[in-house]
Amino acid sequence: MNKKIHLTPVSIFHYIRLIYRSLLFLAAFFAYIFGKLDEISSRPLIMSVIWVVFVVEMLFRFFPSRLESPGCQKQFARNYIKTGRTDIVMQDNHATMLVALTWIMFNGVIGLLKMSDILDDGFMILLSCAYSICDMICILFFCPFQTWFLKNKCCGTCRIYNWDYAMMFTPLFFVKSAFSWSLLILAVALLLRWEVAVYKYPERFSENTNEYLHCQNCTEKLCTHKKQLKTLWVKAAEFSKERIKKLQK
Repeated sequence: MNKKIHLTPVSIFHYIRLIYRSLLFLAAFFAYIFGKLDEISSRPLIMSVIWVVFVVEMLFRFFPSRLESPGCQKQFARNYIKTGRTDIVMQDNHATMLVALTWIMFNGVIGLLKMSDILDDGFMILLSCAYSICDMICILFFCPFQTWFLKNKCCGTCRIYNWDYAMMFTPLFFVKSAFSWSLLILAVALLLRWEVAVYKYPERFSENTNEYLHCQNCTEKLCTHKKQLKTLWVKAAEFSKERIKKLQK
């Protein structure tokens, strides 16, 4: 008999964020399509809700929380559990820089389109909302940065976990308003605090030296769901092959 998988409070919180971020994206999308959201001031209610939601999220990220992923909580002193080892191992800095350069180049192209008036402010806001959904997809289902660049085993050991908001709000760099730049400045502050912690306390970020990052201490357990999803994809592919064979007979 298969054991029933119970979602942890941390993973439930991830799903809740996925839901309300998706709703924010849909609200911005319909405002853009039907109301032509090309000016920040044209939809003050939607903009205010987006601003408040993400400012609150980011402010909470500055402090320890039991509802956040261990991946972003390992920076705090209270989550450093010594293993007795001194061999600090983290993701390759070259891979980390490659992620940063790839992201900057990709969004730089979008920024050039914005400065050429091919794209407008509304599109950049919509893109940031879309990135916020992709952020949750990376955590819950599939992360291209983990798979293709960093090769870390899970979010708990991710070298760039707290880059998420800075990456999310990169398009807002090209939107000239207090709304956009205040979000981006707060996101960059989170990133800088993270990077300072990485270089000042690297032992907190290595599974070899921090027992908090060991699987038995994980409060997230999302790797189970990702494995189940991979198994489902394999079974679906096998089922499709069998159906095609039967139809070809």
